[in-house]
Amino acid sequence: MSYSIISKQNPLILASASPRRRRLLEQAGLPFRSVTSQVGEDGIFGNPEHDVCLLAEKKACAVYPLVRGSWVLGADTMVIMDGMDSHVPDQQPDGSAIILGKPENAGDAGNMLRLISGKEHRVITGFCILDPSGQIIHSEAISTRVFIKELTDREIQDYINTKEPFGKAGSYAIQGIGSFMVKGISGSYTNVVGLPLYALIKALISAGTLKSFPLVPD
Repeated sequence: MSYSIISKQNPLILASASPRRRRLLEQAGLPFRSVTSQVGEDGIFGNPEHDVCLLAEKKACAVYPLVRGSWVLGADTMVIMDGMDSHVPDQQPDGSAIILGKPENAGDAGNMLRLISGKEHRVITGFCILDPSGQIIHSEAISTRVFIKELTDREIQDYINTKEPFGKAGSYAIQGIGSFMVKGISGSYTNVVGLPLYALIKALISAGTLKSFPLVPD
């Protein structure tokens, strides 16, 4: 079946209220509008790549009844550390990985920042595309390795005092002040921010939602 392509008159529906994901889509020049999914992100501890795709699918499917006939994008991001650590409660039962969510308070943020200090972690984003009939036509997880410098206690406290760690998985924002601690990455930068734009645009073109890219302004 043939559907209308994404345009200003037929925008992509982003099943998220994330300002970072909205900003990435704006930077890419993709017409979209945001609809919050209200899907919880806790309680799934299996394979991280599978989990982020499952959550992305749940978000997209939750929003679809509100926007029938539109292309829908769902996404979910996890920050993962391998191994066990007594400071962080959200870890898989087998000890294979630690899920670093959004800090609940300054102490929680400090624990996460001390955990990632001087180490490597992974940021995994799953995204899902629904066609206008509500069928899942693409689901994929993208992983990026992030290398953090050794952080001093003063740096950790000063960064927490900026308030930026709050509301951020892993307690930092690579696109903000938190960039000072990132020695380097291996993989997609936009994936760490919240959406792997290269993979997303490739999938949108393959699915027939876009004829070409970049889009030419009307």
